[in-house]
Amino acid sequence: MAPFARNTSASARKDIGLARPIERATDERIADERAVARDRSAHPRRRARRLDQRELGAIFAGGVVGALLRVWLAQRFATAPAAWPWTIFAINISGSFILAWLATRLQERLPLSTYLAPLLGTGFCGAYTTFSTMQLEILQIVEHHRYGLAASYAGASIVGGNLAIWAAIATARRVRVGR
Repeated sequence: MAPFARNTSASARKDIGLARPIERATDERIADERAVARDRSAHPRRRARRLDQRELGAIFAGGVVGALLRVWLAQRFATAPAAWPWTIFAINISGSFILAWLATRLQERLPLSTYLAPLLGTGFCGAYTTFSTMQLEILQIVEHHRYGLAASYAGASIVGGNLAIWAAIATARRVRVGR
């Protein structure tokens, strides 16, 4: 028994909200936690069944569109390896703007939707923006010994992305919702 409950009578424990001894409540809680853990380990597929297949479909569909658009733009407007990669720079800045605008609109202005954020935010913007390609391009620029260009590209991408986020949030908050 806990020290403060050891020397108290049953009626005193009831008066302070301890109708049953503390050890018993703790033992029951531990037994409940162990039963839940056993249940989870006995049925590992339960988590997989709880995934919302429509949400995953929305992420997949948005990802397909975002990735295809990014690849098309990168191929259509390709740049030399040692030059400023304008296409990926524009994709990342515009993707930052789109994601921030969507997140702000979805959270603050539009009615809640189960599938719109996964479709457009996680799916489309996640596949459209390509910061891993930005890193590869920085390495290619460095391999051509253009260190200043690499540093300015990295800095401009970070600063530009943050400015795009700020502008998108400000824009989304100014737009009125028609009723």
